[in-house]
Amino acid sequence: MALVDQYGNPLKSARLTEEIATPTVTGVRQIFDDFVAPGLTPARLGRILRDSAQGDMHDFLTLAEEMEERETQYASVLATRKRAITGLEPQVIAPSEDARDEAIADAVREHVLAHPGFPDLIDDLQDALGKGYSVAEIVWRTGGKLWVPDRYVHKDPRIFRFDRETREQLRLRTLGEPEGVPLEPCKYVVHVPKLKSGLPARNGLARLAAWAFLLKSFTLKDWAAFLEVHGMPLRLGKYGPAAGPQEKAVLLRAVRDLGADAAAIIPLGMEIELVETKGFSEKPFEGLAVYVDKALSKAIIGQTMSADEGASGGLAQAKVHDQVRGDIKHADARQLAVPLNRDIVRPFVDFNFGPQERYPTVVLPVVEEEDIKILAEAIERLVDRGLEIEVAEVRDRVGFKEPKAGAKLMHPRQSSAAPAGPEPRPGQDPAPPALPKASQHRLDPRCCPGCGSTDRALNAVDLLADERDAIAAAGAAEWERVVDPVLAAIQAAAAACSTYAEFEAALNRLQATLPTDALARSLAIAGMKARGLGDIGQDTATGAAA
Repeated sequence: MALVDQYGNPLKSARLTEEIATPTVTGVRQIFDDFVAPGLTPARLGRILRDSAQGDMHDFLTLAEEMEERETQYASVLATRKRAITGLEPQVIAPSEDARDEAIADAVREHVLAHPGFPDLIDDLQDALGKGYSVAEIVWRTGGKLWVPDRYVHKDPRIFRFDRETREQLRLRTLGEPEGVPLEPCKYVVHVPKLKSGLPARNGLARLAAWAFLLKSFTLKDWAAFLEVHGMPLRLGKYGPAAGPQEKAVLLRAVRDLGADAAAIIPLGMEIELVETKGFSEKPFEGLAVYVDKALSKAIIGQTMSADEGASGGLAQAKVHDQVRGDIKHADARQLAVPLNRDIVRPFVDFNFGPQERYPTVVLPVVEEEDIKILAEAIERLVDRGLEIEVAEVRDRVGFKEPKAGAKLMHPRQSSAAPAGPEPRPGQDPAPPALPKASQHRLDPRCCPGCGSTDRALNAVDLLADERDAIAAAGAAEWERVVDPVLAAIQAAAAACSTYAEFEAALNRLQATLPTDALARSLAIAGMKARGLGDIGQDTATGAAA
């Protein structure tokens, strides 16, 4: 059966193993050393952008490369956006749980994702964010049991161009072909991110940042010229009405030498005045440069806090800005997965397993940071209230893997066991089993905290009012009997005293001899009964305070 690509076009297997898009010493695929940024003017920049929109992107791509080398803010925020994706861990999802689908997915993991050049390929494809597209050539190895990618070679984007008719099809520049030639099937990984709707040639972030780059270049140049003479007074030369051209030239040279060498000589009768400049500083230059930096940050990573003012904003504001960056990261990861699946996974599967109805999918999952403490507390409360949660889902959320067989595991701390009771005597019923601790039942107000029995607690609720009334009635029935001896002793001491000081001294002497045993016993019994009612959960069940 003849080999075909994903579009049904026939393949030449010999072409798969050789590198095609190589640079040349002469011709249209030279190793470029052009420069565009030096001497760039608004008129020239406008012409470069117009040409790139029409398919001739050579000068634009050169400028985009130079911008990453010359403009620190642009290079920084663009690298931040690229690294946000290159730091993700690619995963392969099988189309089903069928054994064959799983076997094909495992082969993709082993021979595509595990390839040592795959992380660098992700880095190279992210170059499309600034320039609008990025191309890497695949050199296949066909000599083994499987046909697998041997190398990924990133290509200079200037050796490609968009066709003039649709301006959407990327073609390889070739000598004698003004429009270039179509790309060989199954040979290239082409990433064209959809940063906005419209033509791909007008998509790169460098196109948006070019005007900011030009404006900041002028600002920095003017700022540098200002700082060169900052603080130096204006040197004003004065000549008389009879001075001729030669005398004027002498005076001008003297004024200039005074600025450079701080020394000059002039003929008698001429005058040099130093005029101080006031009321001007470098703030206009700095303000414009800062404005341009913030504009670049918003255009590329969607926010300014992490790039420009992270230390000055509040935590809530920082979280909002991070969420904006998260949206961009999700979009970039989703779009980058498209060429990986279309240009690598599908040809690999077709070469080795034949065309499939469904193919494994490479994804770049963006894992959001999660507060594990808050998640654990929420899970504990929800499970205690009856919500059923799958253990595997919890593991995925917290980032823990399924433990391997025989691995050493962590376990919850065990409470100390209750001491064993005495052996029952012949004919005696065995001792009841140890009751669970109250802490195990405290979350359910219907359960007895001592034994965990729901029925016992619910039945006791009905008797709560009677039991409480009985305790109060028993105390009221004997309060005079237990209190009268104490009151009688205090009254006798008061009658024997004539002053408050004598009475206070008498009370101090009575503390050790007051007959309070009966009163203390009565209060202890009532308290013990009330504590017993509280221990079986009656007050908790009814909402009353113990």
